Amino acid sequence: MSTKLESKASFEATPFGFLRRQFTKPKPLPAGTKLTDQVAIVTGSNVGLGLEASRQFLQLGLAHLVMGVRSQAKGDAAAAKLRKDFPSATISVWLVDLESYESVQAFVEKCAALPRIDIAILNAGLVSLTYAVVPGTKHELTLQVNYLSTVLLAILLLPLLKAKKAVDAPRPPVISIVGSDLAYGAKLDSKQPILKQFEDAKGYAQFPWYGKSKLLLIPFVAKLAEFVSPDDVLINIANPGMTKGTDFFRGFPAIMKKIVGVAQLIVARSVSTGASLYVDAAVAQGKDSHGSFTSDWAIKPYPKLLYSPAGQELREKLWDETLAELEFAGAGNIVKGLAGKSVAA
Repeated sequence: MSTKLESKASFEATPFGFLRRQFTKPKPLPAGTKLTDQVAIVTGSNVGLGLEASRQFLQLGLAHLVMGVRSQAKGDAAAAKLRKDFPSATISVWLVDLESYESVQAFVEKCAALPRIDIAILNAGLVSLTYAVVPGTKHELTLQVNYLSTVLLAILLLPLLKAKKAVDAPRPPVISIVGSDLAYGAKLDSKQPILKQFEDAKGYAQFPWYGKSKLLLIPFVAKLAEFVSPDDVLINIANPGMTKGTDFFRGFPAIMKKIVGVAQLIVARSVSTGASLYVDAAVAQGKDSHGSFTSDWAIKPYPKLLYSPAGQELREKLWDETLAELEFAGAGNIVKGLAGKSVAA
């Protein structure tokens, strides 16, 4: 559906578009929405939006929550509070560190033992104060966590969700990857190799890099969605917008936190409202959201760049570069096997 909204893309990139998104009133879930007997995976779920989304899923009767976290201690502490409020639910705390491909693969191996998987919210992400390179992969930290490892996790989970689809499920399994409306203003050069544009240590800036990493998710997910039927697994992107009360700016200097805090006080959503956008993307959005960008409880346009010839060139380069990077995990063959298509299609 996002492919049909080009005429609205320019407005979304303006300050007025941002403000309209921030002040859109929440849309309630369809009446009678229940997650009885269902299993959900939420990464980055020990704090902030991930934790609140987990709580909202449990409020809908979720049977089993898998919390994907970096810290066992912090995950266990968050899980203990949820178990107290939802004693009938099963809550598992499993480690996954998106700085490590091996950790992502090990996490998916554990997920393979689940009897069913109905929802996967890939929420883990970061904005880095300084330029940093992940020793194990040699990639810039923001690119690694927000894009490369997130995409690997999505690709590895897709065949599991397809195979474990419950016969009596009211809707297909859903993978929703957390995006950002900072993608609307992000800039990348389609004439140059895409991933290498994150190697510019001198040009590093926190929020532009974050926006660029989130921009990459959109064309990749759009193309990935072409290889899997929405009847098998529905895959989309969910944008929570600017949200206050999260742990997103941990590690930032106090003065920067105060500046951000003032902006959040004026326009930011509450954590519960932001997290409801994850829930909406997972349980309310239909097949039209397959491969689309969702925000404000609706399907929204892609960034304007992606409708242009340059955007199409970027998409194809990114697709090829990403599958080459993830070839060690058999990513290309996995994608090919989802619908029997050639990965170059």
